[in-house]
Amino acid sequence: MFPVSCLRIRCFHRAVVNPPRLMKNRLPDPNAGTGHSSVSTCCHRKDTCHSNINFRGLGKERGLFHYNNKIFSPRSCSTSEVKPSCWKCKQLLVKTPSFFCSSCQTIQPPEEKTSYFNIMDCDYTFTVDTQKLQTRYLQLQRSLHPDNFSQKSVKELEYSESQSALVNKAYETLLKPLSRGLYMLELQGMHLEEGTDAEADPDFLLELMEINEALDEAQTPEEASKIGHDTKGKLADLTVQIDAALHKEELHAARALLTKMKYYANIEDKVKEKLSEFM
Repeated sequence: MFPVSCLRIRCFHRAVVNPPRLMKNRLPDPNAGTGHSSVSTCCHRKDTCHSNINFRGLGKERGLFHYNNKIFSPRSCSTSEVKPSCWKCKQLLVKTPSFFCSSCQTIQPPEEKTSYFNIMDCDYTFTVDTQKLQTRYLQLQRSLHPDNFSQKSVKELEYSESQSALVNKAYETLLKPLSRGLYMLELQGMHLEEGTDAEADPDFLLELMEINEALDEAQTPEEASKIGHDTKGKLADLTVQIDAALHKEELHAARALLTKMKYYANIEDKVKEKLSEFM
């Protein structure tokens, strides 16, 4: 025979670990009755029986409880990601991104939110290997170009056009340091705002004005070429500084340096225009 006090403790422990209202308010299976079975959930009961559980929230938030001072809910149970499958044969796509199905070799639609670095098979770095980038670009376009799908279905032709355009955009963005750096900032949620002249260093703006005036007054190709050579050197120095800032995750410093790079890149374009006038 157990004492009455022991029975009360055991009953209280069972009631707390499995309170009736938690059982009643269990979330419904989002896949029930839909025929989808690719998502699986896994909740470990041993977590719900841990001795450090704090039940302060049970009376206020239905279906929620505190575990080691952190909110835990049925929605935070681990879920396996839904892997994309081929639109034609329904086989799972192994690679990411998948341009073609490995089973039926059918072209696939572009995958949303895939970074340009993944598309071009590049390391996420500011110092991209441009030769490797060009090789990858040519390989993709040889297989994805719409001319290869003129005899295919309308859907396949549309997918080839979308994939080819996406590869073009990824290649052009990662090819040049300025657009590459701006894209890396965008991936981190930062953008280079328009009208940054007011925030720029006055000495830097004065330097830009003098360079532009000298370029306008250039009378020979040699004078314009010298300005272009000096500009290339400054762009090279900025490339090293931006790479270091991004490597250290100093995003604000990288943005300021990219602003300078944008102005020098404009001067470089003006030098090319000036040289074309002497031809």
